Amino acid sequence: MVNYNCLLFKYAYLGYLYLKIKFLKIFIKYMVSVRCKMVVKAALKELGLHFIVVDLGEVEIMEDLSSEQREQLKSALHEQGLELMDDKRSILIEKIIVTIVELVHYSDEVPKTNFSDYLSEKLNHNYTYLANLFSEVQGTTIEHFMIAHKIERIKELIIYDELNITEIAHKMNYSSVAHLSNQFKKMTGVTPTYFRQLKDKRRKTFEEIGAPEQGQ
Repeated sequence: MVNYNCLLFKYAYLGYLYLKIKFLKIFIKYMVSVRCKMVVKAALKELGLHFIVVDLGEVEIMEDLSSEQREQLKSALHEQGLELMDDKRSILIEKIIVTIVELVHYSDEVPKTNFSDYLSEKLNHNYTYLANLFSEVQGTTIEHFMIAHKIERIKELIIYDELNITEIAHKMNYSSVAHLSNQFKKMTGVTPTYFRQLKDKRRKTFEEIGAPEQGQ
């Protein structure tokens, strides 16, 4: 007869051990897409390394890396346009970039606090320190970097043609369509409406090129 109390104790103890294990975190630069995650997983498997988590910019593996393995991983990532990071400042900057990319391009959830508080809490650093470090190294502000990514995301949403401008403004957390339009024009030189017209005109031109001539 199965002793369920023993089984429960066994699984509880295994869970406790799992939580006590400190997995090795490694940080990777330029890892900002799902494809990048697939590339990193393949590189880790090739080296016989077992990953627990593979997120944008950050990976947890079960093993410690030897110097040889670190160099092999560094080389494999470099071939794919990625970079293994060691410098703490570089790691922090990459975390800022990844947080913005995830929030703008991959998340449908809007932070309940303003972005500066959200970033500060997520990265456990004072926002002023983060902002100064980012500007010093990247040559642009966190705010401008985020706006640039928001505009690129808005372009994608317009091209997908699944949402109207009002819906896009709501999805991208703008206070109004006017706010979105003003920021979009400031960054691109055209309004979202005109950008959509350009997209439609280009698609129509391609369709006309591909259409058979009369009488053929």
